[in-house]
Amino acid sequence: MVSLTAVGRVWAACDIGINAAADSLTLLFLAPLIWIATAVVWVVLYGTLGRRRPGTALLAGAVFTVWFTWFLVTWLGIVESYPDPVCPGNVPPWWPNHLPT
Repeated sequence: MVSLTAVGRVWAACDIGINAAADSLTLLFLAPLIWIATAVVWVVLYGTLGRRRPGTALLAGAVFTVWFTWFLVTWLGIVESYPDPVCPGNVPPWWPNHLPT
């Protein structure tokens, strides 16, 4: 999943967490929960909007998936209260400037 990979890269770039094994275990625990949350939205969109307008349901699902990925990366990945001298403002150097955190 893109969001878990991005969160892991943010944690690695900003040296957040105890070690790589603990961070990986946290992400492994979160993976099914994130997948289920995304799948429920897609099922609801297909069940309600997809019968009459499948293109609109696909577009709404894609927009939700992009928003949810951004939300997870900024909520889980960028920890504002974590003291980190590596990343100023706890934002990794590779994060695009035009995307808010």
